[in-house]
Amino acid sequence: MPNEIEIKLQVEDLKSLQGILKRLAVVPAFPKTPRIHEANLLFDTPDGGLAKHGQLLRIRSESRVAPGQKPGAPPPERHLLTFKSPPEALAIGAPTRQASAGGRYKVREETELVITDAAALQKIFEGLGLRGWFRYEKYRSTYKFPARAKWAQGLLLEVDETPIGTYVELEGPGEAIDRAAHELGFSRSDYIVKNYLVLYLEECKKRGEQASHMLFKSRKGKRLP
Repeated sequence: MPNEIEIKLQVEDLKSLQGILKRLAVVPAFPKTPRIHEANLLFDTPDGGLAKHGQLLRIRSESRVAPGQKPGAPPPERHLLTFKSPPEALAIGAPTRQASAGGRYKVREETELVITDAAALQKIFEGLGLRGWFRYEKYRSTYKFPARAKWAQGLLLEVDETPIGTYVELEGPGEAIDRAAHELGFSRSDYIVKNYLVLYLEECKKRGEQASHMLFKSRKGKRLP
């Protein structure tokens, strides 16, 4: 199972970030539909057994958003099932090189596959005693570095617009993550390894709001795919 090595960076000024991306010749990976709406549903056992072991089970529904398209999520075009867990090396007490580099990267083993019927799979999970307990959504734009940036091979740069703010996710080799973060104007002290659930709960506490699901206001109360 391949390891997923990533960090998040909080973006205070999206327009400024876009200017930096342009200067670095970073371009959308999918020019015709650069933004993707993601509707995510996390599953766990009633006692939170997966989370206790650092595991994540998720169904994600994706819809491509064309430039100029009216707000609101279009019908899903693809569904993904994802399972993440701590790397085996971490589980047996022998941290990987990336995980031990000051603890600055989030390292997970990830298994992902495309599914055709998200509703049917959700029903199966629920029949097995799992529950879909947390929903969150975001708009993701994926970018790529120019071919001349050999150091960025294998690196993904994704901009996530979420109900709690905008974040950059960098995923790939640790050295490439560090260089990309520096090129974007961030330092290692800016690295975030928390997931969106934790960030959402922290934001709710900061705002004095009751936590529920991380949804855009226009769709709160509506059932996501």
